[in-house]
Amino acid sequence: MGKNMIRRVYVDTSVIGGQFDKEFDWQTEPFWSAVRRRDITIIVSDILRGKMMGAPSHVRAFFDDLLLLPVEYVQLTSEAGDLAGKYISEKVVGESCLDDARHIAMATLARADVLVSWNFKHIVNVGRIRAYNSVHLRLGYLMIENQNTSGGGGL
Repeated sequence: MGKNMIRRVYVDTSVIGGQFDKEFDWQTEPFWSAVRRRDITIIVSDILRGKMMGAPSHVRAFFDDLLLLPVEYVQLTSEAGDLAGKYISEKVVGESCLDDARHIAMATLARADVLVSWNFKHIVNVGRIRAYNSVHLRLGYLMIENQNTSGGGGL
């Protein structure tokens, strides 16, 4: 990635907590280093901010430090809520995964370059991404890309 290109990356809750999970060290550390170098601008949702209020103090402290960097904020809008509802009505995910669906919808509407998550079951797996994108295609939204520990493309 060139020095002048800053990627807008939507992060979900799992990436913040993943900072403290040794399983994700090999991908998490380079990611946060790129954020700190400002090679990447993270997109933070009001859902993520709300979840951080109930997080352990060391996770909240890490998150608060991130907010000192340039960060883009997005809120759950009615359009994002409707799009998340469409994922559920089309059985991309079940109703119990409403927050996951909202993360995808918000990243899509924010036109994030990439969505980063360590949630392999409901967000970053090929089958689900294809299903989310099939909804996007029918409704005229851009396709969403994802990045996880098994994904290529290195950030």
